[in-house]
Amino acid sequence: MTIKDTLLMEFDHEMAATRRLIERLPDEKLAWKPHAKSYSLGGLATHLANLLVWAGNILNEDSFDLAVELPRNPEIMSRAELLSTFDANSRRVRGWMDKTDAEYSGRWSLKRGAQEVFSMPRSTAFRSFVLHHMIHHRGQLTVYLRLNDVPLPAIYGPTADEGN
Repeated sequence: MTIKDTLLMEFDHEMAATRRLIERLPDEKLAWKPHAKSYSLGGLATHLANLLVWAGNILNEDSFDLAVELPRNPEIMSRAELLSTFDANSRRVRGWMDKTDAEYSGRWSLKRGAQEVFSMPRSTAFRSFVLHHMIHHRGQLTVYLRLNDVPLPAIYGPTADEGN
């Protein structure tokens, strides 16, 4: 089995789990925040839908420079648009994942100007910055949904809402 094969299986599983959560978002609660310093529900979901774009840099470039200021995506304030954005970005990433083991084993670096913050194999950077980053924010999203009495779907097993 190739690195690509294992990454695609992991990617497909995590995208399906994330999509199930986005499907539960109540449009009328997208502006809700658990705390003044927190993302809104819609802002967190927007971040989840768009953080997939990081994969393009990791899979297609040798490095990313933190000194380069990126434009911020505006909050998406409808479940339908969030799902559309998430689906489109997921498809794009899946296309970018058509790499050889040698390409996945190649080095990718995070830089800040001339300083290299760290360097790791491209496959490890993809797992860390895309998949694990998504899992982290998806966990936050489950808390947001629970605090708004939205039943949670199964992700890695049954939930208290769908346990039977």
